[in-house]
Amino acid sequence: MKVGFVGLGNLGSTMAKRLISEGVELTVWNRTKKKAKALGVAVAENPAGLVSDVDILVLNLFDSNAVREVMTQEKGILKGNLKGRIVVDTTTNHYRDVLDFYKLIEDKGGKYIESPVLGSVIPASLGKLTMLVSGDPEAYETVRPLLIKLGEKIFYLKKPSLASKMKLINNLVLGSFMTALSEALVMGEASGIKKETVMEILGSGAGNSLVLNAKRDKLLQNDFSTHFSVSLIYKDLHYLQDLARDLKVPVFMGSTSKELFALAEAAGMGADDFSSVYMTLRDISIKENNGKTKRA
Repeated sequence: MKVGFVGLGNLGSTMAKRLISEGVELTVWNRTKKKAKALGVAVAENPAGLVSDVDILVLNLFDSNAVREVMTQEKGILKGNLKGRIVVDTTTNHYRDVLDFYKLIEDKGGKYIESPVLGSVIPASLGKLTMLVSGDPEAYETVRPLLIKLGEKIFYLKKPSLASKMKLINNLVLGSFMTALSEALVMGEASGIKKETVMEILGSGAGNSLVLNAKRDKLLQNDFSTHFSVSLIYKDLHYLQDLARDLKVPVFMGSTSKELFALAEAAGMGADDFSSVYMTLRDISIKENNGKTKRA
């Protein structure tokens, strides 16, 4: 089975490397060819040619706008031979846009599977992502052996858009945890407790979580090299607010967290890991305390 891969950002390139290490015959395409060539596998000239030459095409792109562009551009996916092909989209999409993507692919004779993932670079490198999947049952069974190479757990939700909605709901918790941990860390330091001690106590108490364990070293070392960027969580929480509006349910924590990530984005941290929101909150605290000192 021949597999194609489009989108070689931080997560996409790690997923592609994982598939290569598992013996998958992979051909890739990326807007920046240098990233594609760095993998040491075949590089397609364009998405149309790539989808025509493989059985399964995997996408991992920034957002729904990027997916739509790769599909509809000149020599995009829709210009290729999609008959009998399956497109597996691991992008975190807007839940409305995926419905368009199903139709666009199916109208050309292919099948579209939405499969956003939970986890970032480190679990991806180990094949320990969690895969959320919606789409045609037969197509899902066909791609499942491939998904198992990437994910430790797979949740099949079947109905189109449910996987995308669940990913946004997961990121409501992810974003809220990250901002809450960052606030707690800033407050502990402002109280005169060492950062390391605050982290240790949080890890032994209410703060113990996958988020804390994954981001502990980044927070302790102020290392915000990107695993999952501020821009991505900010985008996802925007999508979440649309979902909340459609469902007519409140989303207080998600909305507040989104605005905190907006501050980080405005401070030029959009490309940094989303744990860098800690620095944004810390800077606000320092400025506030300096202001109080000056006023006194």
